[in-house]
Amino acid sequence: MNKPILGSLGRNIQKLRMAKGLSLSQLALDAGLAKSNLSRIEQGEGNPTIETIWRLAVQLDTPFGDLIASLESTVGENGIQVRLIDQGLNNPRVDVYWMSCAPHTIKQSEPHIAGTTETITLISGELLAGESNDLRQLEIGKVHTFAADVEHSYQTGDEWATVMMVITYAKQGSAKHEVES
Repeated sequence: MNKPILGSLGRNIQKLRMAKGLSLSQLALDAGLAKSNLSRIEQGEGNPTIETIWRLAVQLDTPFGDLIASLESTVGENGIQVRLIDQGLNNPRVDVYWMSCAPHTIKQSEPHIAGTTETITLISGELLAGESNDLRQLEIGKVHTFAADVEHSYQTGDEWATVMMVITYAKQGSAKHEVES
């Protein structure tokens, strides 16, 4: 990620952390990060992984998309590229992502916010996906929905896989998530 994107990500994290009344130390501890690493992320330094951003989103009880909403680029690591396409503003919240996975990639995802589901459609390639204890072989153009508030994973075959991912968060009270514009 380039400097402006990292700066925007850091400001989003800091704004949400402060709105939740969390200290830098507490959020770092809860997310399993060193305080110095979280401080660098909030200052727009470093290069956080997708997993680090997801852990921060879970600890802030906010959709992943709220942390990367103002990023106008793809976030990626270890053969996985993810791009936020759109965010719904209704309740429940729905975020839509494009994801591309390199051949022979295994991506283990930690549980997301309680009540979160993922609905994925395979656009091209080969992909096993779903809850870690119930992976399904996806067919191109077919939809698969699974609980994302438990460990889940994605495994590609011999070619790149492209996926459209819709993440639906649990219905909330009247609280709204704020992001940097």
